[in-house]
Amino acid sequence: MARMDSRRARRMMQQMGMKMDELGDIKRVILQSDTREIVIEGPAVTSMNVQGQKMYNVVGGKETTRKAEAKAAPAEAAEEPAPAPVIPEEDVLLVAQQANVSMEKARTALERSGGDLAQAILMLQTR
Repeated sequence: MARMDSRRARRMMQQMGMKMDELGDIKRVILQSDTREIVIEGPAVTSMNVQGQKMYNVVGGKETTRKAEAKAAPAEAAEEPAPAPVIPEEDVLLVAQQANVSMEKARTALERSGGDLAQAILMLQTR
C-alpha cells in the first residue's frame, strides 16, 4: 500500500467533513477524576472537528499522576442561613396600604417574599 503524505491526508479528511488543527501553544493538559489527576506537560495537541463534533488528540509529553485535591463540601456553605433582607419602611407602608393590612403583617409578607413588593401584596390579598 502506498504511503500518503500529510497534505493529501488532510485534503481527504476535509472532503469527508473532518477538519484538523494543531494547537501548538498548549503547555499542559490535566485529566481529572474523583480520585486522581493525570498531568501531561508539553503535549502535542490536535483538535479535530468531525461533522460538528469536536475531539482532541493528546500525544506525548511528560506524564505525572497525583491524587485529586479534596474540595470543600457544598453542604457546609448551605448550613449558614442567608441574611434576612433589609426591608425599607417605605416598602412596608406601601404593602400595608395596598393590601389593607397592618404594618406587622406587611413586614412579615415582605420578609417571606424576599423583599418583592408585588409578591408580598399578592400573598396578603389571596389570604
